[in-house]
Amino acid sequence: MDPGRRAMISGRKSPRRDITSPRRDANTRVTKRPRPNQAKPTNAIASASASVSTARQTYLSQDEQSLRFVADEDKFVLKQSKKKADIRVREGRAKPIDLLAFNLRYVDSDRDVFDDVDTDVQIDVPAPTTVIEALSESNASELDAEITSYHTLETNARNREYWTALRTLLADHRMKLKPMGPEARAVSSVTSDVDRILGPKNIEQLEKLEGQIQAKLHSDEVVDTDYWEQLLKSLQVYKAKARLKKIYDTIVDNRLKLLAEADPAEATRIADSNSTAQATPKDQPAAPAAISRPKPIIPSAPAASSIPPGTARFASSANEDFSQATKALYEREVARGVDEDEEIFTAEESVSGMTKPQWADKYRPRKPRYFNRVQMGYEWNKYNQTHYDHDNPPPKVVQGYKFNIFYPDLIDKTKAPTFKIIREHGRRKGESLAPAGEEDTCLIRFIAGPPYEDIAFRIVDREWDYSAKKDRGFKSSFDKGILQLHFQFKKIYYRK
Repeated sequence: MDPGRRAMISGRKSPRRDITSPRRDANTRVTKRPRPNQAKPTNAIASASASVSTARQTYLSQDEQSLRFVADEDKFVLKQSKKKADIRVREGRAKPIDLLAFNLRYVDSDRDVFDDVDTDVQIDVPAPTTVIEALSESNASELDAEITSYHTLETNARNREYWTALRTLLADHRMKLKPMGPEARAVSSVTSDVDRILGPKNIEQLEKLEGQIQAKLHSDEVVDTDYWEQLLKSLQVYKAKARLKKIYDTIVDNRLKLLAEADPAEATRIADSNSTAQATPKDQPAAPAAISRPKPIIPSAPAASSIPPGTARFASSANEDFSQATKALYEREVARGVDEDEEIFTAEESVSGMTKPQWADKYRPRKPRYFNRVQMGYEWNKYNQTHYDHDNPPPKVVQGYKFNIFYPDLIDKTKAPTFKIIREHGRRKGESLAPAGEEDTCLIRFIAGPPYEDIAFRIVDREWDYSAKKDRGFKSSFDKGILQLHFQFKKIYYRK
């Protein structure tokens, strides 16, 4: 039987030689040809691995791009915030956060010098500690959020240190504004002791003391734990003060250098006054124009043409009160800033018919310093209701004034300063000589005893509202050397 047929019957295939295979014998070596699809699994794995790697690189690249975009956006927002702060300071409508940001310009290495104005160096703003100490609770809460925003956006190490120190001092100030409970009263009883221990120390000494206190609290030694823990808590505040002082000293020095370039004679005068102040014994008054850290530099009055718009309040006249008490009151009021509906008011008028006071030979006459605000707003009378709306409001008009005039050195402190209204051209109260569409004006004259001269301002002559409505109500007082006269005009309501 044929072998192939026999294999089919038995269920097995007969062996057949592949025509592509070489004939095999003892002297011939058979080489197998690889199958075309044998390399595909390895190539597929390599290709998949490469795809994953590329995708990962693309993903990381996109992530990096997103981070870079966020960083650039933060940088832009921070720069715009600083620009807006500069503008509000130059225009005399600065908020507390603007004063703090304006001070930082003299040590900010990331600052764009093209954003500066030549006359900026002549603008005097209060020291950072003065700004914080002047805040009410509501203003302090608002400032805390604004400082946090700056601190979050800043990448410059020294700038972040500046804002961090301010946040610590602001938190301490807010704590002091709260009503004192038993624990707070206990703490206040050792305040003088804490200040005596921590006040004179610099940042290095405070950090060394911090380590010693922590070691004492963690030791087996029997100690007054409450006292040392409170001292450790207070130490954080004093460390913030020391850091802020170190930064502000640099701010003062850098500002003085810039002022020396703009006005060498003025810079020399200020430097000499500063040296005199530091050499003066504590029980003697300092020179009138002296500067002492971290007190700000107060340059003499520049030429009228060089005073930026809205900053006339920073200029000083030859006979203006430069006493240290006046400076402290002035800086505290400046630090309160200006609300959105307020502007700085400096419409000072010369006092006509003023004769030399009888006390002029005994006391040197001086003009009191002041920080006044004018309140502005919209008046929705019938005409304005017809021609304007809230999207396109009418021009703002004067709605009231806030006068703050400083008399800390009155010789006779039992007699408070007074004021009177002067209407010109024989006009009486209620009468009007103004053209149609305009308002009458009058002079308000403030009068005090020696050593202060009278001072007057031109204001809109309208009926005052004497009702008390929180901070916007009528106020007339003289306390701690400050004459405060705040009033708004009566509003006229129109029926629709």
